[in-house]
Amino acid sequence: MSKTRVAAVQMVSAPEVGANLEAAARLIAAAAAAGARLVALPENFYLIGRHEGDKVKVREPDGKGPIQDFLARTARAHKVWLVAGTVPIACGDAQRVRGACLVYDSDGKRVARYDKMHLFRFTSGDERYDETRTLEAGDRPVAVESPFGRLALSVCYDVRYPELYRALGSFDAMFVPSAFTVPTGAAHWETLLRARAIENQAYVIAPAQGGEHASGRRTYGHSMIVDPWGEILAVQPEGEGVVLAEMDLSRIREVQAALPANANRRMH
Repeated sequence: MSKTRVAAVQMVSAPEVGANLEAAARLIAAAAAAGARLVALPENFYLIGRHEGDKVKVREPDGKGPIQDFLARTARAHKVWLVAGTVPIACGDAQRVRGACLVYDSDGKRVARYDKMHLFRFTSGDERYDETRTLEAGDRPVAVESPFGRLALSVCYDVRYPELYRALGSFDAMFVPSAFTVPTGAAHWETLLRARAIENQAYVIAPAQGGEHASGRRTYGHSMIVDPWGEILAVQPEGEGVVLAEMDLSRIREVQAALPANANRRMH
């Protein structure tokens, strides 16, 4: 199939898992009702707590738990492929989790897991973040075949590392579920997403957190879908909502034929 309607879900996640799953369910249902067959949730859709360690308290074993069960059930109910931003999966360290981007097919079967590889550390005035305190880094890039093309997975800070995507070879779309800070988002978010789309000649689907959270933290939002030429097809600046666009595989081939940058690439 050449064309697929895709959705990037924007949320302003709360400190309670139940409320966030209810919000995600409502937004996924809206995306499906609008014709989306491929839906993506933002990073930490399940919870943005008052403290960084809150995500560790709701960790789940790989394969089962309230969050994972919800994702499988919801994908199956709406007959959509679901890219679930990040889920807190238990690891060998009791103080940390893996930030796992999970993909479910339209039957609710999990078909891929990618663990966020690049962990965010940032200081600006009173804002300080260090994900290494609560997250264990992943160690391999992941792409998955789907009825809509080959899908590359990444999470938030990964978008600053183009070599991650290059390691996957060719793909049709890349996902960047995120919770960008306002200073870094305002400075770099759009530029990074458009650059990744242009250099890989692929669609970029970037669902984000976008608003003020219970801890006082503000996330940048601007969930967007970008085409292989770097054109922004749809964007939502702030607040919860659903960003929709058509992903057209023939558009990818058109861009690749007009500017065969990858075919002309030389390795040194």
